[in-house]
Amino acid sequence: MIARWWRRRRDLHALRTHAVPQALWQHTLERYPFLAARDDAARARLRELTALFLSRKEFSGAGGLQISDEIAVAIAAQACLPLLALGLGMYDGFVGIVVHPDEVRARRELIDEAGVVHHYDETLIGEAMEGGPVMLSWRDVAGAGESAALGCNVVIHEFMHVIDMADGRPADGLPPLPDRAAREHWQRVLQASYQRFCRALEAGREPFLDPYGAEAIEEFFAVTAEAFFVAPHALRDEQPQLYELFVGYFKQDPSA
Repeated sequence: MIARWWRRRRDLHALRTHAVPQALWQHTLERYPFLAARDDAARARLRELTALFLSRKEFSGAGGLQISDEIAVAIAAQACLPLLALGLGMYDGFVGIVVHPDEVRARRELIDEAGVVHHYDETLIGEAMEGGPVMLSWRDVAGAGESAALGCNVVIHEFMHVIDMADGRPADGLPPLPDRAAREHWQRVLQASYQRFCRALEAGREPFLDPYGAEAIEEFFAVTAEAFFVAPHALRDEQPQLYELFVGYFKQDPSA
């Protein structure tokens, strides 16, 4: 009881000290129409979660980028969209968010089956690491209003990886689920959808979803989940079983 009272008092203080000004909130909704495409109650809840998120996370700019209120609110609002009905607890495992002006090149190391070490460069617009931080390209975040038509959203994609890892396991396409039966059901639906998607690509068809989803099952989860929130009708048409799985989990139906 005392812990619940303390958390509520902490949240009320955060809502006062990190409240998003009306003009900035309206600008954010106009810039990202998929945020505005909710009813009044959902938008109010999103604004509240955004303020709480801002009170709990630490933003830092890289490559000379200065973190403005506009940047912080844009990222926070998109990150909170999946948790409208779930709360921010799944994001408790990290604090830092690093924002670059544009994509970055990261040096990678891969050890093959023969034990040979290979080094290569990878271009990134976002990355979520276990325990944080989350890295994002501001150019791609800023363009999320336009890229939504393609089902793409770098913030939601990376925060899906955060949710995926919230159960303490490396990213595997399974978010925290209540029991074994729920996990088995999730795996069946996700795996069947993933295999259909990969077969479609192999057959030369062009699904709506980003082909990057074929890289691994955890990337397929993140790719389909970002589409769920920003292009729900297209995902529902292409992956109806997976769409219903997400409706049940996130307790939202963005296409409604």
